[in-house]
Amino acid sequence: MATPFLSSEEYDERAHRLYNDGDYEGALHTLKEGLHLYPDSVELLVGLGYTRLAREEFVWAKQAFEKALLLEADDHDGLVGLGEVLLRFGRHPEAQRLFARVRAAAPDDLDLFLSMGRALYRERLFSQARALFDEAVLRHPTSPEAAAALGYTLHRLGEDVAARRHLRRALKLDPTHHEARIYLAHLLYDRGDWRAALQEYERVPAAEHWEAVAVWRTLELKRAILGLEAGDPGLGEWEARLRELEAEADPLDELLADLENAAREAPRREPPRLGRRRREPGARHRVRLPDGRVYAGTWLDIVKQLRDANGRPGESLAQFMHRQAAEQRSRVGALIPSHDPEAFLRASARAGLLSIEPVSR
Repeated sequence: MATPFLSSEEYDERAHRLYNDGDYEGALHTLKEGLHLYPDSVELLVGLGYTRLAREEFVWAKQAFEKALLLEADDHDGLVGLGEVLLRFGRHPEAQRLFARVRAAAPDDLDLFLSMGRALYRERLFSQARALFDEAVLRHPTSPEAAAALGYTLHRLGEDVAARRHLRRALKLDPTHHEARIYLAHLLYDRGDWRAALQEYERVPAAEHWEAVAVWRTLELKRAILGLEAGDPGLGEWEARLRELEAEADPLDELLADLENAAREAPRREPPRLGRRRREPGARHRVRLPDGRVYAGTWLDIVKQLRDANGRPGESLAQFMHRQAAEQRSRVGALIPSHDPEAFLRASARAGLLSIEPVSR
């Protein structure tokens, strides 16, 4: 007779599939259900930790990893997960001590090395990430993922020649590594090697491009180098792909448009002179760009000013944030949310793209 419950391994596998599909809510539900039946399953607790981490629920993630490590102190995945949480809390020395334990205990586990290196990279600890990726490439010379990761990190350290060399190495190992090829194309574009950049962009099928900036650059280079005009058959699939990427339905467009209109139409009022000082939704903030430009106002005001200064004609605020987030992920590996102006600006500050300055009240 069939058992009425799944085994802990089956719950773990099901949650893992949901996690990989980006269904963090489904993965969380599955893990909670499994842990109700198997509360001492280290695998389920570690899976819960990573799912909480993906949802940016860092305190709960830390609790899950710590409980898993109480049950099995040397679980490598749990150590790496807890290290990543500690990095998010700014506890870098503690995190790196955990990573050192894993490096010593599992020197040939490529996935663990990549996970630790990427966690360090996300926190802009590029020198430490490089050490891990260097070791990963040394121990796994046929891994395109290790070579590409080292290439991305070398670029962030300003070693572009070496970065391009390792990206080409990754592509030699796996010509279908689209992320590495697009990254290489961006590096070539930035150094002014237009023809080589176009060749790399075009080697990724238009349907496999998932960031608008790469498609836009492909169109720009095709027009400049090949002399193609809008509507030319040679641009057709790229123009269509750009429309698909930039015209995805997003309720934020309407919300931000409504807020912009309301801000323009609202009558000016004198601020109250008495009463408690409160942080209102329209509180003022100030950001400074690396070139010294300063923008001030509400979070929405600031994004609007950035769009007006750096956006494309007719670009909505949502489209501007989507495009900027995609470009920064490609260029520097920063994960910047584009669903909310405040989240967009705070993540940009964490990535070093701007700084948020205190405003006297």
